[in-house]
Amino acid sequence: MSKTSKKAATEARRAKIEEARRAERARERRNRIITVTVSALIVVGLVGWGAYAINDADKKEDQQAAAAKKPVQGEKSWDAKKLGRNHVQQKVKYPMNPPVGGDHNQAWMTCDGTVYTKPVANENAVHSLEHGAVWVTYNDKAADAEVKTLADKVSKTPYTLMSPDRTQSGAIMLSAWGHQLSVDKASDPRVEQFLTKYVQGAQTPEPGAACTNGLTAS
Repeated sequence: MSKTSKKAATEARRAKIEEARRAERARERRNRIITVTVSALIVVGLVGWGAYAINDADKKEDQQAAAAKKPVQGEKSWDAKKLGRNHVQQKVKYPMNPPVGGDHNQAWMTCDGTVYTKPVANENAVHSLEHGAVWVTYNDKAADAEVKTLADKVSKTPYTLMSPDRTQSGAIMLSAWGHQLSVDKASDPRVEQFLTKYVQGAQTPEPGAACTNGLTAS
C-alpha cells in the first residue's frame, strides 16, 4: 500500500473514531438530560404528594379536634373545676350516681379493660376516672346480651372498667371525669363515641397515669 493510501486509511479511521466519540458524547448528554428531568419530576411529585399528605393529615387533625370539642348527644357535664381531687379515707357523698369526679380514695380500681362482676367502691372508681378511664356501669334493666356485648367491648379497651350498679337510674351508663352518658343498649353508636372521646381524653386530670396495678374486686 502506498504512503498516500495508508495516510488516507488512517485519516478515515480517525474520522470514524471521532464520529463515534461525538455520538457517544451526544448520548451521554441526552442521558444526563433525561436523568435530570426524571429526577426533577420525581422530586416535584414527592413534594406534591408530601404537601397533599400534610394537608390531609392537618384536615383530619382539625376534624378530630372539632369532634373532641363537640359533646356526645345526650351526655351530661359538670364543671371539672368544682370536682374535688383530694385523697380521703372515708366514704364520699357524691352529687351524681355513678360519680364522675370528686374527692376519692388514694387507691384506684384497675382499669385496663377490666370487667368486674360485682359492684366496686365509688371512691376507688373515681380515682380511675382521674387517670383518664371510662367507667361503664349497668343495672337490672340491661339485658344479659347487652351486658355481654359491653363486657366484650370493655375487655378490648385499655383505660376502661365495667361493673354492675343497681342503684343507678339508667340501664347502661358511661362515666368519665366530669361527663356521663346514659343509654339503653350497648349497640347505641354513642357508646363508641363516648369511649373514643373520653378514654384518655382532654378532660383527664392526670393523663398517662397508670390504670394497672390498682385494686381488684374480690
